[in-house]
Amino acid sequence: MQEVYVSTDIEADGPIPGSYSMLSFGSAAYLADKTLVGTFSANLETLPDAQEHPKTMDWWKSQPKAWAACRTNLQKPEKAMPEYVAWLKSLPGKPVFVAYPASYDFMFVYWYLVQFTGECPFSHAALDIKTYTMAVTKQPFRQINKKTIPQQWFDPIPHTHIALDDAIGQGAMFCNMLQENMNS
Repeated sequence: MQEVYVSTDIEADGPIPGSYSMLSFGSAAYLADKTLVGTFSANLETLPDAQEHPKTMDWWKSQPKAWAACRTNLQKPEKAMPEYVAWLKSLPGKPVFVAYPASYDFMFVYWYLVQFTGECPFSHAALDIKTYTMAVTKQPFRQINKKTIPQQWFDPIPHTHIALDDAIGQGAMFCNMLQENMNS
């Protein structure tokens, strides 16, 4: 079965799930040849007993357009997460979670999937774009950032801090990286 690379970006009001809420998430499903086979996004109601982290909320004040975008058309996680699982299962292959950084985004998505659906179609693994960059470019991990990633991997897609926009952009970048690596 082919792999489908599910580039995912989340927006949250704090550093960890449970204590803080995932406000929004977006996923863009790509085949290895950069064919976009589908997208999914949802803005979520906050968890009933969660807090807002002061430093995160200070950052949100600098992003009013993204904040407004993630606070419209709110859904209960109990509704959105089962719909997300159904979407993942409908993809034309085995879903692979891809993110930059995967450790942050996957932590929230995994927690929400297990909490609200009891399962995670990604299993217990995520593909981190920064780690993949390290392997392909042979650069030290701590030296990799968006300024040191080869510019030919970026498509002209703006990074808006709106989850679906960012998932589409990083997914296209990952596919560009994958193609260059597979063809070298």
